Formats: sequence, C-alpha cells, structure tokens
Amino acid sequence: MAIGGAVQLLIFAAMIALIGGLTWWKCRAPHATSKDATREVFLASGGLTWAYVAGSITITNLGTEQLVGNNGGQTLILAWWELAGFVGLLILAFVFVPIYYRTNCTTTTELLEQRYKDDRIRTMISTLFMAGYVFLSMPSALYTGSLFLQTVFGVHVPLMVLGTAIAIMGGCYGLLGGLRAVAISETFAGIGLLIICSALVLLSLGAVNFDLSGVPPERVTLIGNAQSPIPWPTLFTGMIFIQIFYWSTNQAITQRAMASPTVREAQKGVLAAAAIRILIVPAIVVLPGVVAYKLYGNIGDASFGTLVGRLLPPWMSGLFAAILVTSVATHFVAVLNSACALYVCDIHQKYVSKTADVRRVNAIASLLFIVVAIAMIPVYSSAISIINLLQQLNGLLSMPILSAFIVGLLFTNVDAMAAISGVIFGVLLYAFFTFVYAPFGLHYIHLMLVTLITTVGFGLTVNWVIFGKTASYVGMKGVFGAAAPVAAE
Repeated sequence: MAIGGAVQLLIFAAMIALIGGLTWWKCRAPHATSKDATREVFLASGGLTWAYVAGSITITNLGTEQLVGNNGGQTLILAWWELAGFVGLLILAFVFVPIYYRTNCTTTTELLEQRYKDDRIRTMISTLFMAGYVFLSMPSALYTGSLFLQTVFGVHVPLMVLGTAIAIMGGCYGLLGGLRAVAISETFAGIGLLIICSALVLLSLGAVNFDLSGVPPERVTLIGNAQSPIPWPTLFTGMIFIQIFYWSTNQAITQRAMASPTVREAQKGVLAAAAIRILIVPAIVVLPGVVAYKLYGNIGDASFGTLVGRLLPPWMSGLFAAILVTSVATHFVAVLNSACALYVCDIHQKYVSKTADVRRVNAIASLLFIVVAIAMIPVYSSAISIINLLQQLNGLLSMPILSAFIVGLLFTNVDAMAAISGVIFGVLLYAFFTFVYAPFGLHYIHLMLVTLITTVGFGLTVNWVIFGKTASYVGMKGVFGAAAPVAAE
C-alpha cells in the first residue's frame, strides 16, 4: 500500500509538472499580441483557435462540481443538465456569438450598456455575476476538488488546506499569460480528463458486469417523477432558460467564445464543445455515481473519488488525480479571470481609473477574490447535495439577469432603471420561493420560469407606469439588430 501510494503521488506530481510545462511552452511561443492590455489579458488578443475555445469551454463547465456533484446524486436523471447544455451551446453559437462580435464586446454586460445606453445596468449585472463567481462557483470548485483528493488518496488533510493549494496552483496558471494560458492549460487537461473519465466509466460498469439490476428504478431512469431532482415537465419550462443564461450570457463561458479572431472560428469552437457535451459528458457525470450506489450504497458526493481510488490501479489513479486537480485549478482560475474581467472593465476602468495598469489591478482583484473563495469552503462542506445546492442558489441570479438580456434584446424604448428594478424584484422573488414559500409545491426549475416571466413583466410595467414609456416588442429583429439601442433617444 505504501508503494502504491508513493506511485500515486509520484505520477500525480509528474503529470501536474507536465501540463504546467506544456502550458508555459505554448505561451512562450510567438503569438499575436494587442496594444490593448485589457484585450490581451481577458481576450487573449483575439487569438484563440477553435480547438482552444472548445477545450476551454468544456473544462470551464466540466469541473469537480459536475464530476463529483452529479455523480454524488447517484442517479441517471442528472444527465439532463448536460444533455440540455447541448441546446444551450447551439444557441450561443448561432445567436449570441454573432451579436457579441458585431458589438465588439469584452464582457457580456457591455452589450447591456450598448442596448440600454446606460452604464448603470452594466455595473449592476457585473456585480451580480461577480458575486456568483466569488461566492458560488469558485468556492464550490475548491471544495469539490479538495473532497476528491481526500477520497482518492485517503488523506485527512483539512479541506481548507487542500483548497488553498488548488487555488494557488490555479493562480500560477493565470500568471503564465492571462486567458491564453488558462485556455491552453484547460485544453491539455481536458483531453486527458475526457479520456480517463471514459475509461473510468468502462471500468466501473465492468466492476458490476455491466449490470445495474438491484439499483432502485428511480435512480436508473431519465423520466423523473415529482420527487426526482429533475421532474420531466421541468425540461419544458425552466430548463431551457437556465441553459440560455448559462451558455449565452455567462461571462465565464462566453469570454472564451469572444476570444477568437473571427465569428466563424468562435462558432467552430462552440460547436465542437457541443459535440463533446452530447457524446461524452453525460455518461461520465452520472454512470460512475450509479455504479457506486450498487457497490457501496448511498455515499453521496464521495462516490466519484471512491471509485477512482478503489477501481483504478495506483499509477492510473495518480494520473487521473493529477489531471482532474489540474482541471479544477484551471477551471477555478478561468472563473477567476472572468470575475476580474468584469471588475476591471465594468467597474474599475469606469469609476476608478480608466488608465490604470490592467495587470496590476487584475492581480490585486485576483488575490482578494481567491481569499474570499477559500474562506467560503466550509459553507459547502455542510451541503447534502452540492449540485442541487448550486442550481438552487444560482437561480437567485440567473433568471433575474436573463430578464435584463431578454428585455434589452427583444424590446425597444425601455428605461434602464426599469430593467434594473425588474432584476432586483426577480432576486427577491426567487429568494422568497427558495427560502420562504414555494407556491403549490412547484419544483425550483419551474419556479425559475415563473421568476423569469414575472420579472420581465414587472420591469415592463415599471417602464410604463413609473417612467411613462411604452416598450415596443421587436422580436428577433431586436436580436439580430443588436447594435441598435433599446432606450429611446
């Protein structure tokens, strides 16, 4: 056992060094640079080819929150998050990517400022996005990554210590070269992650002779009932809008698509990520968890790491752990890079100093965000199901933010303050649904659609009653003519 553990650790360290070395080597190679430091740090000077866009998008979404969290649910029904993501990526490729390139945006929120001709809505939505990244996405990545290391290596090192190590590792990748380094390291790690995760699926199924009999029927169905984490009717209500928000307005995802030299190159990358999402990802985020249920019972979020530690030989588990931890670190710094992009572009340059040193401000903001994320790790360690907790908490922000994009793109003659009032109302409404009372016992995914529709209606009503403006619905003409302002002249 001692020899096996040493092999694990040796291969673990070697693989981390290899991916770091390859990232450094690619970043030092000649590449197009921009005199605009903001564009260089946050959009890789528009130099990401489709392969790096696909790799970066895949790993930005496929972290331990999904591998540990979805498998921790130990039910096939959670595959719908990934299957529905395929539709979300198609919408990003064919609807939103052309809009972002036409309007020359660095952040998704910049589109809102252009549409409403008011920087206040850009600032507010950026702040909400940053809050989601710093208090939800980043700490959950550190927690699930730390939990994975504990279960694979059987160590009793505190989660805070492991999480800090992962955060520092991610910060080092960021220092290699902004978004370019992040995308390159994510792609290298992603290739290895998909290969070994696919191998784990086969080994897991082999461990039960490809027979899932004995597992409760509700855990091996894709048609969820009312008590399921994803009841089937929700696929036709809130699920599609969750996907539109996540893939098309979320800075952490769209930033990669906005970093290509052309719209076509970006679309190729997004479509490649969609193919990976539909062909590979669903199996690797749910099947190991169901197998773990049959082998070990209801062990929750420890399922994925337990299978890796017990089914893979030491050399392979060490390799897997290194690749996954590297993926977690690069995923962490990818979200961090997006949070900093929002702060630097949407807040610091607008309200503090337009000529500030971008790299210096980025470094200071990064350090502050990292400290906050590490401090939040204990909050997530008490969650019963990390994936359900994240989806519910994300609902506080997702539908209200999406309402601002919907109103801005599909309507004209809307005052920015009306849209802002709608967003505030939406956050409070969903908080009421989540923490106080869920009407008629509706599932939270249904309530996301209720929140979205009510928020849009509230904003348009305020626009008419308070600001005396009648919004005009322009539909898809508003979407594909996004350069035109939504606010009245």
